[in-house]
Amino acid sequence: MGTHRVNEPSSTQAQFEFETGPREIRFEIDETVYPPDAVFGASYLFIDRCFVFLTRPGDQRLGVRLRTRGEASEEQLVELAGEFANELLNQVLRHRIGVSTARIREYYMARAFHSSGQSTLDSLLAELDDEELAEDNLEVAVPWEKADAS
Repeated sequence: MGTHRVNEPSSTQAQFEFETGPREIRFEIDETVYPPDAVFGASYLFIDRCFVFLTRPGDQRLGVRLRTRGEASEEQLVELAGEFANELLNQVLRHRIGVSTARIREYYMARAFHSSGQSTLDSLLAELDDEELAEDNLEVAVPWEKADAS
């Protein structure tokens, strides 16, 4: 068990460093690279497979510790770390797409509510006006009606 570094084969060496211990992996994430929402999303997808612990070791840093639910070999821990790193990238992409398309979604939602919402509301109000609400076949007393003065 020890420290591992995964290097990407490119001109700019991207690294993913993590430490392994008995049944766990630990690493820190830079929030300027990976937004907290992406870390939370990736963490959420792993809670059925392992215990997830998040800490704040420093400014703009998130600490992640994944502890397996049962015994795990070094190879399994390294695989788990790689799967988390891949899911983290997936969540970053989802977050960026969500941010970049937010105005479009807001526009379509506003248009949907504006165009059909008003006419639906008007038709419901007209339907209520047409009903005779004073009739009560069950003759249930309504507190605001005057009682017979007999």
